[in-house]
Amino acid sequence: MRPFTYERATSPAQAATAVFRQQGARFIAGGTNLLDLMKLQIETPTHLVDVQDLKLDQITQEPDGGLRIGALVTNTALAADRRVRSDYAVLSRAILAGASGQLRNKATTGGNLLQRTRCPYFYDTNQPCNKRQPGTGCAAIEGVSRQLAVIGGSAACIATNPSDMAVALRLLDARVETVDAQGNVRSINIADFHKLPGKTPHVETALAPGELITAVLLPKPVGGLHFYHKVRDRASYAFALVSVAVILERNGSGRVAVGGIAPKPWRIDAADAALPQGAEAVARHLLAGATPTRDNAFKIELVERTLAGILHDAKG
Repeated sequence: MRPFTYERATSPAQAATAVFRQQGARFIAGGTNLLDLMKLQIETPTHLVDVQDLKLDQITQEPDGGLRIGALVTNTALAADRRVRSDYAVLSRAILAGASGQLRNKATTGGNLLQRTRCPYFYDTNQPCNKRQPGTGCAAIEGVSRQLAVIGGSAACIATNPSDMAVALRLLDARVETVDAQGNVRSINIADFHKLPGKTPHVETALAPGELITAVLLPKPVGGLHFYHKVRDRASYAFALVSVAVILERNGSGRVAVGGIAPKPWRIDAADAALPQGAEAVARHLLAGATPTRDNAFKIELVERTLAGILHDAKG
């Protein structure tokens, strides 16, 4: 780990200003991903701005019936919140499907949205990686790609987004609230928050330099039956090969989002509309244009089978 300086921020705007003004500065909260990346020298910040004192750790009711989740609410607290468990069960289930209890006790809502890919070539600094070092190439495309994207990738990167929480937030049409160094507050639709790689895979989110996540906003409850099924290589503490989040209404309509297959949580309007037609129709719309590798082509069928299992369970 390389040397760095450190300060504890006193307000969201001050934190944003501190990161904006110093090249190489980064925010740190729970640090569950950033510290690992620093130890491997994938991330080499020159200055850390600790935001843990900013009192962004509350979940409050919004006037429209939705919830405001502070960016520093831990994964454990969010999954256990009574209102989340009753009205946004898919979110609670997605969080509990991710990481370990110890990690969930430290990981925060804002940090979860910013965790970086688990592509093995991103973590191996001896390998070229356009996401880690732009312009060096992508070793994953001709390499071992079992865990990687089948859709949404590019010739520059086929890494997947690792977050379970983000899949549920995409399903719920959440919004991400931020503040920048000038004190401007912005609300970003979760659908636009994570970026597809294109030719700039190192640009992973819609955040501007120094822009700090302060909250995640959930719309009022949508009802329905909530499901989150995660398929992984071992029973615990593994990232998704495929994860499927679904909210189903009694008439068979609903919405579906998928994780583990793309650089961002994957949701397609036409797939939502196809839910009454069954898993095969939904998967066909979700994965139209998919370009799997030989290693990960199995994910195409796995999406359909996982969704079919959910629809079967929903019938009781």
